[in-house]
Amino acid sequence: MRFTELCREIFFNSINEYHKKDDVDTVMPTPYGAGSLEMLLWHKNWIDTVQWHLEDIIRNPQIDPIEALAIKRRIDASNQDRTDKVEFLDGYFLDKYKNVTLAADATINTETIAWAIDRLSILSLKIFHMDIEANRTDSSEEQKKACAEKLAVLNSQWDDLTGAIEQLISDIESGKKYIKTYKQMKMYNDPALNPVLYKK
Repeated sequence: MRFTELCREIFFNSINEYHKKDDVDTVMPTPYGAGSLEMLLWHKNWIDTVQWHLEDIIRNPQIDPIEALAIKRRIDASNQDRTDKVEFLDGYFLDKYKNVTLAADATINTETIAWAIDRLSILSLKIFHMDIEANRTDSSEEQKKACAEKLAVLNSQWDDLTGAIEQLISDIESGKKYIKTYKQMKMYNDPALNPVLYKK
């Protein structure tokens, strides 16, 4: 199985599992062994799935302002958790390919495998939800047609992105590309670096 096929299986299983209850407070199941790559991918997508629905909730124009603030802070924490998981994945691939002999003209990629996986996880959510919209029975034919066209574009994007990820992995394994990671260094969550926080 290609790596991106594994990602697809895990991501869509995670999304479907979440929608059995469709509740942002549902406890995440653990179908894979702790510390495994599969569990890391599952956890990453579960974070994205919960955050997707938090973003929906906070856009309710009738939402109570106090509840909205609590959800906004929850989204901020989720974003940090998401970044941590991507950086952990970066570390996984950095270790996996640490002994590859690099070609003399090896180059670096504009994004790491892990950040491409992050985009793939979000794309899986877009595909899942656009498919729902394209098949709704309570919307107009015009809207369903527009959503079906968008779904086709998203599926094409999936093919392009998975192809690019597989090519990147192949290039890294053959030494044509090398891995170099950077921490995101988010400043707004750090009380020592956010001026609104440290001035208080």
